[in-house]
Amino acid sequence: MVDIAERICNPPSRQELERRWALVREVLREHRCEALIIQAANNVNGTGGHFRWLTGVPVPSSYPQTVIFPADGLATVVMHGGFGERAQLDDRDVSAPGVGLRLFAPSFPGVDYCGPLDAQLVLSELRKAGYRRVGIVAAHNWYASMATGLFGAADAPEFVDLTPPIDVLKAWKSPEEIGFLRQTAAMQDAILAGVAERIKPGVKEFEVMAYAQYLGQTMGSEGGYFLGSSAPPGEPMSFRRRGEQGRELREGDVFYVQCENSGPGGLFTHVGRYFVLGKAPQLLQDMFGLALEAQDFTMTLLEPGRACAGIFDEYNAWMESRGQQPERRVHCHGQGYDVVEAPLIRQDETMVLGANTNIGFHPAITSGKQLFTCCDNIFVGEGGAIERLHKTPRAIVELN
Repeated sequence: MVDIAERICNPPSRQELERRWALVREVLREHRCEALIIQAANNVNGTGGHFRWLTGVPVPSSYPQTVIFPADGLATVVMHGGFGERAQLDDRDVSAPGVGLRLFAPSFPGVDYCGPLDAQLVLSELRKAGYRRVGIVAAHNWYASMATGLFGAADAPEFVDLTPPIDVLKAWKSPEEIGFLRQTAAMQDAILAGVAERIKPGVKEFEVMAYAQYLGQTMGSEGGYFLGSSAPPGEPMSFRRRGEQGRELREGDVFYVQCENSGPGGLFTHVGRYFVLGKAPQLLQDMFGLALEAQDFTMTLLEPGRACAGIFDEYNAWMESRGQQPERRVHCHGQGYDVVEAPLIRQDETMVLGANTNIGFHPAITSGKQLFTCCDNIFVGEGGAIERLHKTPRAIVELN
């Protein structure tokens, strides 16, 4: 019989999980909570990272999983399966570390009347345990049926949002996580080097992106996607997804490729570069150069202990001094098990920038209707030391 352990790709070590669990239980004690609840889905597309961070297990599809993590003892997971089915694991299954019990419901997100099934099982377990005060995390990631099913129940415990303190823990990357992040960045560097040979007239954008995804999968990538598009010089490009990557490349085109895939272990970084089928237009060279200046200036601001909102104000003042529009979305943010996670360098971010943080940044430089950028990840270490995770040269690639 095949051992399940050999099927699992790049799991976190038990030591790493124990580290996270101990920190979470400190938060539970501090806030007088008896358990914590997280629901997740679609981790393959870069969401649901809180669940994976806590359990070590991805939820790749749209079928959600919910974990009840107690202040003491083993966790309970509610997931897809048959009516009335249950599995008593008692932490013996290496594919479900720290889990004592699995409960199942045949719930389908596309079938509306299935909505209450998961929440009913979770609520039943909370009642059996007699919990009076329960923490919730990342409810923005939950399906609405879980939230309404729990929060609307007459005999539900008191719910406390513990997302802010958990986000601080999740943003600080351990040595093991940093190792995985370096692997992700190296994989993406190799992808950008490898796709160059596929970018030629007559090839369609999605063919290049498909090859990029193939290269990533062969190097341990577990999920994510690829953004980008092509256009003749002087015409706008965009960060287009698969459904809009059908254009055929032509001589002289500018093609932007951005890797947004996770690496071995499921941690995300991202990197993007311009490829030109010929000579790079002068406007592209100028605007790309300004994007590099914006990256360099941003790195001078990323000092641990600084308020993210203050960093954002300084960055926007610099952008305006260069004749650019202030950032209105996000140009700099954390990454990990989520493709975008706290902290955001933005006016509404309450978190202080910490050390040991994986930061991705992509300044938005505009000229008329055209948008230009350069995307990379850096690691902000102790004392503000900056490590460039991506080694791909910050340059436009001209293909002749």
